[in-house]
Amino acid sequence: MALLKSLRTYAQTYKPLAWAQLSHQKVRLAVALTGVAFSNILIFTQLGLRALLFDGITLLPEQLDGDLFLVSAYTPSINWGSSFSKINLYQADSVSGVARAAPLYMSSAEWVNPEQLEQQGLSDGPQAFELFPNRVKILAFNPVEPVLAIPEINQQLDRLAVPHGVLYDRLGQEKLGPVPDLFLEQGSVTTLMNNERVTVVGLFSLGSNLSDNGHVVMSDWNYAQRTFASALDQVNIGVLTLEPGADLEKVQGQLRSRLSKDIRVLTQAEIIEAEQAFQASLPNGKILDFGAAMGFVVGVVIVYQVLYTDVNDHLPEYATLKAMGFSDRALLTVVLQEALILALLGFIPGYLTSYGVYSALTYVTRIPLSMRLGVAVQVFGLTLVMCILSGAIAMNKLRSADPADVF
Repeated sequence: MALLKSLRTYAQTYKPLAWAQLSHQKVRLAVALTGVAFSNILIFTQLGLRALLFDGITLLPEQLDGDLFLVSAYTPSINWGSSFSKINLYQADSVSGVARAAPLYMSSAEWVNPEQLEQQGLSDGPQAFELFPNRVKILAFNPVEPVLAIPEINQQLDRLAVPHGVLYDRLGQEKLGPVPDLFLEQGSVTTLMNNERVTVVGLFSLGSNLSDNGHVVMSDWNYAQRTFASALDQVNIGVLTLEPGADLEKVQGQLRSRLSKDIRVLTQAEIIEAEQAFQASLPNGKILDFGAAMGFVVGVVIVYQVLYTDVNDHLPEYATLKAMGFSDRALLTVVLQEALILALLGFIPGYLTSYGVYSALTYVTRIPLSMRLGVAVQVFGLTLVMCILSGAIAMNKLRSADPADVF
């Protein structure tokens, strides 16, 4: 107890001038910390929404089971559905080092909530679009040549042989209906997709994004039956598996020289990077970046107002310290310390509150959003810059502190 009392007395006697200045008016300190925390929450939210855009578009590329991938050179994103002739796959398969070249077909379809279908008592497809359908992305391939690195799908390949059968993504949006629950209760679920009957014969986990509410997987044969006979002649993504020991860069170079210039040959890292670059070029990404910048500006203004007011209220005291021999640099250090204290104490509540914001975004969008260390470090760095910049601006007032104004 004596030690604690001594430490408390020491802290009260020798506490830093910067903290004494800030804590002297607790209401002003609370307002300042609230402003910094609000700025942090705003920046975290904007970066979180940006992560929803970027994470969602890489869900599929990250699950492709191959070494190299063929995509159309005319599509900036695989989600656009641009295709190329299947002949290119046959040509790629003949290149030394390529063990297998398998096609992946992609398209979007209108999905009807099976509960709505049952409530309306509809048994025929033509009225489906009156039920407010939502979009799902179709992934189709030959079950003999699986192209996705999702164990749940590869363990249910035999079920894809069922006519009109699909595997349903249990991480799809809630508005698609309680399909996972109905499947567990009934063993299968029947609904409408693109105004045609479809049966859910299994479940898997992939996730949704902001453009597609969920995914379904079907065989290429069922895909052709639902579209048109020649649909399998046009491929969206060619998934290439190399022979053991093959030099990836060498094979990639051979493919680029042999295939048509209309085809891009990408590694998994390159296709993910291309998707992210395309997303960053869209207005949505730029708007969210602008929102994060506005959060930074708001923080600068709030912290500047607090520090400026604090310096202005204590200008006579600063002038007195100058008269006692303290240099401008020493006094400027005090203001800088105040800015750093505000950055640290304001970041903590902003960081913790953002956890709740991220949980709410995950619940609403059904897209997993976690607090990443890189994002937290980035926001903390922005907070430090924000507060230091505010302190630097407020220092101009301190330089005008003249002892002659006091004596």
